[in-house]
Amino acid sequence: MTDPLADLIAALDLTDTRARTDEDIFTGPSQWMPHGRVFGGQVLAQAVVAASRTVADDRHIHSLHGYFLRPGDIELPITFAVDRIHDGRSFSTRRTQAYQKGLPILSMIASFQDTDPGLDHQIAMPEVPEPESLRSDEELLGSIDHPVAQYWAKGRAFEMRHVEIPIYLTPDSEHTTCQAIWMKAIGPLPDDPILHRAAMAYASDYSILESVLRRNGLAWASEGVKVASLDHAMWWHRDGRADEWMLYVQESPNAIGGRGLAMGRIFSRDGKLLASVAQEGMIRVPESRISPT
Repeated sequence: MTDPLADLIAALDLTDTRARTDEDIFTGPSQWMPHGRVFGGQVLAQAVVAASRTVADDRHIHSLHGYFLRPGDIELPITFAVDRIHDGRSFSTRRTQAYQKGLPILSMIASFQDTDPGLDHQIAMPEVPEPESLRSDEELLGSIDHPVAQYWAKGRAFEMRHVEIPIYLTPDSEHTTCQAIWMKAIGPLPDDPILHRAAMAYASDYSILESVLRRNGLAWASEGVKVASLDHAMWWHRDGRADEWMLYVQESPNAIGGRGLAMGRIFSRDGKLLASVAQEGMIRVPESRISPT
């Protein structure tokens, strides 16, 4: 298993092919995953980097809306094509398409803004135990001899610590709609605001659908459960560092028709609201596991 953090930084260091094509084309590698499909957070973060390369340095991404169209192949690199839709006085809009084998696997539109004065308020961060008081995924899963468990324990670029009972292997007996997770990169990241926002997008895809599973008494390892991200939206509110502890508060307001909706807020340790997230996922379970609302 390679160094997960070095692997993440390398994945986000896209190759710029504009000098050869006169178009906004970038390429990036795919990271290894135990199930053979590209991690959605990876391609999303790479799309953020690609789009950011085409805007002025004083404009930073503040929102994205993306659709996962096809599963990506970890054995193949990914090509990112950026369309410069609009550049206004304060905002820039970009559309990024990610391709493998000539077919799109992600379609994302993102907006960038310069620094402007304006109204300023935020919701308060909930009171939860400090991350040092909670068990890490390596402590929980490191002794399990299974490739997925080993990846969760040691192969991810982010350390994760659940406030509630983790539902990797077994469900929580309390079918709540909410959960919170402390997370941070496992080591220092370069001092690049674009990289930190891309890394937050990367990490935001790890666990957000857990709130849907938790509400319905399911675990990731529950027999017959299949989960896949369908779309992802994210809004960055304030600058923050992805290599310092962040609290990711998540909830699921709805599930219907084989789809589950989850929403999240990412706070810095000192309580600043850094970002908001929403994702809908496909969640298929055997009929015998479907319980009435």
